[in-house]
Amino acid sequence: MSAREQALWTRARLGRDGPPLDLLTARFDQHVYAPHAHDEFTIGVCVGGSEIIDYRGGHIRTGPGSIVVLAPGEMHTGGPGNATDGYAYRALYAGPSLLTDGTLTEGIPHFREPLLDDPELAAALRATHTELSVCPDPLETESRLPWLLTALARRHSTARATNDTVPGAAHIAHAVRDRLADDLLAPPSLALLAAEQGLSRYQLLRAFRTTMGIPPYAWLAQYRVHRARGLLESGLKPAEVAGLVGFADQAHLTRWFRRVLGVTPAAYRNSVQDGRR
Repeated sequence: MSAREQALWTRARLGRDGPPLDLLTARFDQHVYAPHAHDEFTIGVCVGGSEIIDYRGGHIRTGPGSIVVLAPGEMHTGGPGNATDGYAYRALYAGPSLLTDGTLTEGIPHFREPLLDDPELAAALRATHTELSVCPDPLETESRLPWLLTALARRHSTARATNDTVPGAAHIAHAVRDRLADDLLAPPSLALLAAEQGLSRYQLLRAFRTTMGIPPYAWLAQYRVHRARGLLESGLKPAEVAGLVGFADQAHLTRWFRRVLGVTPAAYRNSVQDGRR
């Protein structure tokens, strides 16, 4: 592997006690994969160059922005589409249940075409993959990936879609919100919360997003920021505050604090402390 080539694996987790999910960030100039198969769906987004994949007796040529879906157990290879540009992609390896949660299909979803043109979904998958590769928060992983993978199955597979309406959505969302607020240091998984409500995880996410306007992980992060403000105002340092409100570390606190309030926790603490002098 040349200095420019890289393959970085990250293992995320779907919920605090949920199953793992692997993410791959890869950039190759000349590497050619030997024939192989995966137990999970391989879902990739090309982010540069072009790759040729041998699959189901034919050839797939990717380009930037294209989505590739390879079924579990299907033998395939991969290599550069030309001799100059190489190829770069983001891939995740998802069990079939993550694609069937929001559909009525029985068995494994079938994708007639492995190469998909869906710029909106490709951009969402790429952004989610990038963020989770840096900080794979379990609740964020469980909130974002099943939602996107269900969208993939509903849009592009032969699966029959469920009715999106969730009776009592507001009541469900408020109950989930209260559980997350009560357990902000170790929030329950969405799979557990959904089971308690007699819903699928997709239905739970649908009810929450419809009512609150944002997914559960984003609501919880904003609630943690709100709690962090009070602790910073009391004089605690950001490094101390991060763990007290449930963030994995100070960097995670800083990322969300800036998103919500536009400043770093340290800058906020300094400004409110200065205001008291």
